[in-house]
Amino acid sequence: MASLGATPSRTPQGSGPREASTRFPSPVAVPAPGGAEEEEVEEEELAEIHLCVLWNSGYLGIAYYDTSDSTIHFMPDAPDHESLKLLQRVLDEINPQSVVTSAKQDENMTRFLGKLASQEHREPKRPEIIFLPSVDFGLEISKQRLLSGNYSFIPDSMTATEKILFLSSIIPFDCLLTVRALGGLLKFLGRRRIGVELEDYNVSVPILAFKKFVLTHLVNLDQDTYSVLQIFKSESHPSVYKVASGLKEGLSLFGILNRCRCKWGEKLLRLWFTRPTHDLGELNSRLDVIQFFLLPQNLDMAQMLHRLLGHIKNVPLILKRMKLSHTKVSDWQVLYKTVYSALGLRDACCSLPQSIQLFRDIAQEFSDDLHHIASLIGKVVDFEGSLAENRFTVLPNIDPEIDEKKRRLMGLPNFLTEVARKELENLDSRIPSCSVIYIPLIGFLLCIPRLSSMVEASDFEIDGLDFMFLSEEKLHYRSARTKELDALLGDLHCEIRDQETLLMYQLQCQVLARAAVLTRVLDLASRLDVLLALASAARDYGYSRPRYSPQVLGVRIQNGRHPLMELCARTFVPNSTECGGDKGRVKVITGPNSSGKSIYLKQVGLIVFMALVGSFVPAEEAEIGAVDAIFTRIHSCESISLGLSTFMIDLNQQVAKAVNNATAQSLVLIDEFGKGTNTVDGLALLAAVLRHWLALGRTCPHIFVATNFLSLVQLQLLPQGPLVQYLTMETCEDGNDLVFFYQVCEGVAKASHASHTAVQAGLPNRLVARGKEVSDLIRSGKPIKPVKDLLKKNQMENCQTLVDKFMKLDLEDPNLDLNVFMSQEVLPAATSIL
Repeated sequence: MASLGATPSRTPQGSGPREASTRFPSPVAVPAPGGAEEEEVEEEELAEIHLCVLWNSGYLGIAYYDTSDSTIHFMPDAPDHESLKLLQRVLDEINPQSVVTSAKQDENMTRFLGKLASQEHREPKRPEIIFLPSVDFGLEISKQRLLSGNYSFIPDSMTATEKILFLSSIIPFDCLLTVRALGGLLKFLGRRRIGVELEDYNVSVPILAFKKFVLTHLVNLDQDTYSVLQIFKSESHPSVYKVASGLKEGLSLFGILNRCRCKWGEKLLRLWFTRPTHDLGELNSRLDVIQFFLLPQNLDMAQMLHRLLGHIKNVPLILKRMKLSHTKVSDWQVLYKTVYSALGLRDACCSLPQSIQLFRDIAQEFSDDLHHIASLIGKVVDFEGSLAENRFTVLPNIDPEIDEKKRRLMGLPNFLTEVARKELENLDSRIPSCSVIYIPLIGFLLCIPRLSSMVEASDFEIDGLDFMFLSEEKLHYRSARTKELDALLGDLHCEIRDQETLLMYQLQCQVLARAAVLTRVLDLASRLDVLLALASAARDYGYSRPRYSPQVLGVRIQNGRHPLMELCARTFVPNSTECGGDKGRVKVITGPNSSGKSIYLKQVGLIVFMALVGSFVPAEEAEIGAVDAIFTRIHSCESISLGLSTFMIDLNQQVAKAVNNATAQSLVLIDEFGKGTNTVDGLALLAAVLRHWLALGRTCPHIFVATNFLSLVQLQLLPQGPLVQYLTMETCEDGNDLVFFYQVCEGVAKASHASHTAVQAGLPNRLVARGKEVSDLIRSGKPIKPVKDLLKKNQMENCQTLVDKFMKLDLEDPNLDLNVFMSQEVLPAATSIL
């Protein structure tokens, strides 16, 4: 509230205006124009494909039915951008005839489907958009549809439980969106009766198989693989101030490689980790950038770009607020810094080799629109004034009318002082002072102090003045002069705010009209951020560039290292790996406990994974062939909610997935499978699984098996041939000590050396010695006899216990029954004593 007043000595005095906390309605923002339509790819449709899709919380669940082979294909829950680029890739690849989804969708999916339906150029392949009630996509009802379906590939002899276990080894029931999409697809197929329109109603749509759908060039990894390889690892946050978020990244591959400066770079790196690819063009383009920044002469440039990327902020959120006219003062500041940092990135990339695609894209696509946006914001927005008044204000010389009103508002105190002096001259001499105040939305008022004689409301009346209200012992009136001021000056403060709000709206329209370039800036800047982070990690950890050989089926690694273990161990022994062609596709690794078998398996998996996300790898050399999936059975998963044993989960959710889905281009890592059940049964199952893959011949996956079942080799349970190669971890016995070299070499371990591990674990020496003795007796086929000293000691203890009980008896007690004592105490003890 602005106020002016006169002193008690009847000398009027003015004071400056203050801001009123009054809000005004903002104009509605114009939505940003859409981007260019995608180019059409002319391709003849070979079969009818009906796709069902669900989108929720940044994840997609996709399933489709192909009439050419009567198969349902599904893609496990996959993260996707708000623009649904992954869904667009799916549509571009399979060209569905219809797209089925829930009638309850968010704005992103609705907009995407609207554009899809309006793409006239897609004729005749434009899909039909079908909305089903959201209840048809319920999780429980979808599970029931899947489990109760009539599938020709499931034998009728299976019980209900066996059918559930069989389907759960094929369908990922832990992917909730995928399960709901499958349920919705089954509902649609049953309603439309695809392919059986002319058949009797009791004839159902044929479903011959469920197959996992992996997009072209994407490598398939399940959640177990991400967990056991420690690609991601969440830990509870130690800070009491972050209890709400709860989690932070622990020691993981993502954790050591994530050196991104902006949030969107970190988000893109996580997206790359969830979408490993074997697209050689994409992988080599990433590696080219990393290799460039690893050159010593480019270190200063990398650091400078890294600093600029720290100012790239959440542009989509700002654009969203602009569309809703909810822009804050801080948003303009952040956008200003982001745009100028982007211009700095453009200028820097213009001086870099344009033969690298990313540098060329940044130099070309960070257009003059960015300079236009930055120039507009810098010339229009008064950041200092906006922060002081906590609202959008403009700089001088932008709008002459606003400048004139602000000048009049700033000169108002002196002017109102003169008005107050004149008003005081006309007031009763008992009134010691007065002031003329300005209140936004109300106008100018005459304010006088309340006299002691003014008790009742009737006492407030003054001739020539209109009483308005009483506040803080001050009476407020309208006079002829204040009414004249209202007519002459109007509501200056609100008019200024309205005009500045209009300018803000116009500036928002200018920015939103160039939203496409801002979005592209974010995409390219986040890509540059990720590659700079990977280059920094490669420089610090001594990684090298992998090579890709799609014609080679296999992997060759020279002196590879485990990227996490080498950071935790004082010394790390590198190991080489070579598998491919028709030789050594199945590698059976034996060796003592704690000799490094599991680390070796994970090392191979992590190096391959890092190469498939376009990162340098911890090895002297690495040549990666065509890999379409990585399957693991390394750690046993336990779940009370599933009601299954650990061994059943090993079989059902891990090994069964590998057996059902692995191809000749898949990498399979198996560690200690079969140990969760009877030794003979576990050994038999392990041998059966390996023989199943060996029977495939040249289409056998690349398999690394670490096991302590030495009988697998001793009993020759696997067929002899070039496909099988036996490896062991090199050790040396030094007296009673076992020395680990952690080096992989050809051969088979002679013993598991469990006794050495038991001693290191702290078991008493006598227990370890006894265990070794029993083990040797079993191997030699001799009977196992109790230890005489131990038996004698136990006999003496039992005798002493029996004597103590007898001495406590009261033989003079008439109620004592010695026959009961003999039958309950003496006779049972005699069996253990004699």
